[in-house]
Amino acid sequence: MPKPTKGPRLGGGPAHERLMLANLAAALFTHKSIKTTETKAKRLRPIAERLITFAKRGDLHARRRVLATIHDKGVVHELFTEIAPLVAERDGGYTRITKLGFRKGDNASMVQIELVLEPVTPKVKSTKSAKAAAPKAAPAADEAPAESASAETEAAEAEVVEETTADAEVAPEETTAEAEAEKA
Repeated sequence: MPKPTKGPRLGGGPAHERLMLANLAAALFTHKSIKTTETKAKRLRPIAERLITFAKRGDLHARRRVLATIHDKGVVHELFTEIAPLVAERDGGYTRITKLGFRKGDNASMVQIELVLEPVTPKVKSTKSAKAAAPKAAPAADEAPAESASAETEAAEAEVVEETTADAEVAPEETTAEAEAEKA
């Protein structure tokens, strides 16, 4: 016997709940945003995200698995051709639930569940973590390579100083030769 979900079923028996959630998912894919109760939206979210994941795969078997839940071929075609390419770079989190307040008649909490179709912006790694990793890596090095590295940098600095003085000596001669060429 399958383990029942916690809490009462939506609308009655399990078959009615499956059909209701399938119809809500079809409406969500058709209209991209629907207004429903908070409980129904929370129960719809995992189903809709699973169906979108199948649509991202895009093969025949995935299409048949989606058709087993949503029986409208037009909605499935729209899911595979329009929605799946828009969320191709997104790794989950395809839906967003926004609270709207309470319904006037029975005071039920109302929400809007919508598809997140905006392009994904990659997160920028903070520079603090990169700076923190660099000092940790430096003490881990042995002392001998650090000493040889400092000796190499001193030698390179000495070469740079010699080159600059040599360039400075050559530079006045070049300017005088250029000045003579201009006079002639």
